[in-house]
Amino acid sequence: MNLSDVQVFVEAVRVGSLAGAARKLGLTAMSASRSLGALEAELGARLLHRTTRSLSPSSDGEVFLPYAQALLEGQANALADLHPDGGGLSGQLRITASTAFGRRVVAPLLPAFMAEHPRLHVDLHTTDEQVDIVAQGIDVAIRIAPLRDNRLVARRLADNPRVLIASSAYLQQRGQPQLLSDLAAHECLAASGTRHWAFLREGKPLRQRVAGRLTASSVEAVYEACAGGLGIANLSQWYVRDALARGDVQAITLDDAAPEPLDIWAVYPSASRVPPKVRAFVAAVQDALG
Repeated sequence: MNLSDVQVFVEAVRVGSLAGAARKLGLTAMSASRSLGALEAELGARLLHRTTRSLSPSSDGEVFLPYAQALLEGQANALADLHPDGGGLSGQLRITASTAFGRRVVAPLLPAFMAEHPRLHVDLHTTDEQVDIVAQGIDVAIRIAPLRDNRLVARRLADNPRVLIASSAYLQQRGQPQLLSDLAAHECLAASGTRHWAFLREGKPLRQRVAGRLTASSVEAVYEACAGGLGIANLSQWYVRDALARGDVQAITLDDAAPEPLDIWAVYPSASRVPPKVRAFVAAVQDALG
């Protein structure tokens, strides 16, 4: 299988245009079309639906796409290992992260990271849903949650201490909780579907039932409601540290328990070969987290 033909297919899917793929790869439109035709003939399948205005992978193309990406990835990895000083990283890096982490941590580090690697393309997918990274061809997922899929390989990146916060207006009106049990008498702003918060007491885990008039599906919404005086939130330190430094919200320290941390993980689809671009990105995330 000619990897140049595979590259035309992958690039055409990425940019949504065969002509755009040809320009990106320095080919004529005719040669790109011939490459795609040769690949489809070799596979015995139509890979793309093409009209004068749009292009999309066929069902066969969707099946073949992750294999095509893996072929190109293998080529890039081999070149990187053979020529480690050969001009930096290249290709496409596909990342998924939660919306809050993507905005607060990943997006701010990308300008410097991509300036260091000018031939690298990044596709950042932010969502609060858990993505099937194998099915969607994701190179690395950043997750802050218990890991449940044993098909995947995870590397712990950093601690993720959590902190109880509230606005000064709320605390002046309702008082500051001193004990874990005091939270039962407060407005607790939780993620949708959450009925308990996890804490540690003398190293032992326990759960505290919480309730409030507002639940939300995003960290941003919970924080904004908290800063506006609606109640107490339990959020990651990396998300609230700037707000705490500005005095927008205040930290609450309980005498008998502390919020249980959830570690930050980099999750890969396979342990057989972690590409250099993924290793470099993970190192950049660790640096950003301090």
